[in-house]
Amino acid sequence: MGIATINPATGETLETFQPLTDAEIAAKLEQAQTTFEKYRWLSIAERSHFMQTAADILEKQKAKYAELMTLEMGKPLQSAIAEVEKCALVCRYYAEHAAEFLADVGVKTDASQSFIRYQPLGIILAVMPWNFPFWQVFRFAAPALMAGNVGLLKHASNVPQCALAIQEIIQSAGFPTGVFQALLVGADKVPALIADERIKAATLTGSEPAGASLAAAAGKQIKKTVLELGGSDPFIVLASADIETSAKTATTARMLNNGQSCIAAKRFIAEEAIANQFEKLLIENFQALKVGDPMDLNTNIGPLATPQILQDLDQQVQNCIASGAKVLVGGKPLSRPGNYYPPTILSEIPAGSAAYNEEFFGPVALLFRVPHIDAAIELANSTPFGLGASAWTTDEQQRDRLISELEAGAVFINSLVKSDPRMPFGGIKRSGYGRELGIQGIHEFVNVKTVWVK
Repeated sequence: MGIATINPATGETLETFQPLTDAEIAAKLEQAQTTFEKYRWLSIAERSHFMQTAADILEKQKAKYAELMTLEMGKPLQSAIAEVEKCALVCRYYAEHAAEFLADVGVKTDASQSFIRYQPLGIILAVMPWNFPFWQVFRFAAPALMAGNVGLLKHASNVPQCALAIQEIIQSAGFPTGVFQALLVGADKVPALIADERIKAATLTGSEPAGASLAAAAGKQIKKTVLELGGSDPFIVLASADIETSAKTATTARMLNNGQSCIAAKRFIAEEAIANQFEKLLIENFQALKVGDPMDLNTNIGPLATPQILQDLDQQVQNCIASGAKVLVGGKPLSRPGNYYPPTILSEIPAGSAAYNEEFFGPVALLFRVPHIDAAIELANSTPFGLGASAWTTDEQQRDRLISELEAGAVFINSLVKSDPRMPFGGIKRSGYGRELGIQGIHEFVNVKTVWVK
């Protein structure tokens, strides 16, 4: 796929971009390294001022940036506005807390002085996806830049204008030229970038194959990586739960970003005693969703990002139906221009079918029934993924079991799974490794230096 803005609501190609030449890439690398050698010594207070200014820009121009996201990848405008606001929030969080997170930590030893010091690594390469084209970047950039690193962004090829807009925001905020640069290049350039000795580490949010490829390339160079990959998050509803609230939240959790989110709930596991009630409410909620123009503030579900994503999702659904699953709602692409797929619920999914392990990246919910909590936990953990899990119960003992026994990087009780700047975010198993956000996020790309003074 070329580097281009293609409106997913219409299929119209709006703007195309020429990939950077090797000479242009080399110049950006040189600029990044030169900038780092000075930027690393700026005080945290100076970096904080720039980051607060970036937050101001995001808040003042949120409508402009939201429309750009919707234009390039099709998320509903209301969701896009919320995404820009969240980017401002993460900028302010690290601007306010970096001094605390990066302060020397004293350790009592038999030395006259011993402590831990956190220092930046250098150039960090970020390979980012299209589904949250601003948030995914800022949740990397805010801690990385506050730690004194500089960033190079290889963004998804279908959101080039978002990539350039983020570069402009950081430049306009007062950060030195070269602190953050967007590289409009294809995925084929990533291995050479990783091999460059000036790039010290890399982070990727995306698919399993993309993560494996980046990790393999970085492993050859013995470079640190952080990976946030796919998910097939369970949403468990037990008999003691508030069924109406759980069904309403389940709809939001599945349809977030037109269903194109790694942490969207995908497998809905209902205890048999309340399964009929939960299924009925879920169907009603799905049928009430408005599918349409993502620029309309009343739209709940916009188009999928690309025709290929639409085709792949529909193939998964048809394979699931062919294996014996039952369609409760939806189940076929909409006959209209653009990459539209309707809210869909599949039930009676045969054990051992591909749907048990695959990630459905779109507005498709898989509904399962289980006899009790033991079976719910077993089914939830039966996937190779381990990103997030949502579970609903008012029973304290059940809550404690779910928190302890669910295999995921995050467990949310009586709430949908979400990322928050104050809490670490990441997965286990094939969902990746490392953490973003929280104090852990800013410590991923620093030299944790032991200092011992005799």
